[in-house]
This record gives sequence, structure tokens and C-alpha cells, in this order.
Amino acid sequence: MKRNILMIAATLLSVSAFAHEGHGHTHGFTIKHYFIEPEHVIPVFIVVAIAILLIKRYRSTVIKK
Repeated sequence: MKRNILMIAATLLSVSAFAHEGHGHTHGFTIKHYFIEPEHVIPVFIVVAIAILLIKRYRSTVIKK
């Protein structure tokens, strides 16, 4: 489990290397940019979905014990 979390963290940290000016329709240095542009919203949804699945799996294993 710890290894999986480290691999996910390493993958997510490398995503910031793809940042560049000129993508999207809003200015890149505003908070609106991060909530509207799909380049930022989709990865957040994926991370939240993975977190929810991991929490459910953890709770189901804890309850069974």
C-alpha cells in the first residue's frame, strides 16, 4: 500500500513539468484557470476518484477484521 501511494505521488509531482503558458482560455495565473480548464479539472477528478476508492477499500478491510 505504501509503495502504491509513493508511485501515485511521484506521478502527480511530475505532472507540473508539463505546465506552459498559452493553453486554455483564461490567464494562467488566476484561480479561475485551475477550476475551469479541463487540463486541471480532469486530473483532480481522477485523484479524488482514486482516493475515494482507496478509502472505501481501507474501510471495508478494517470492518472485516
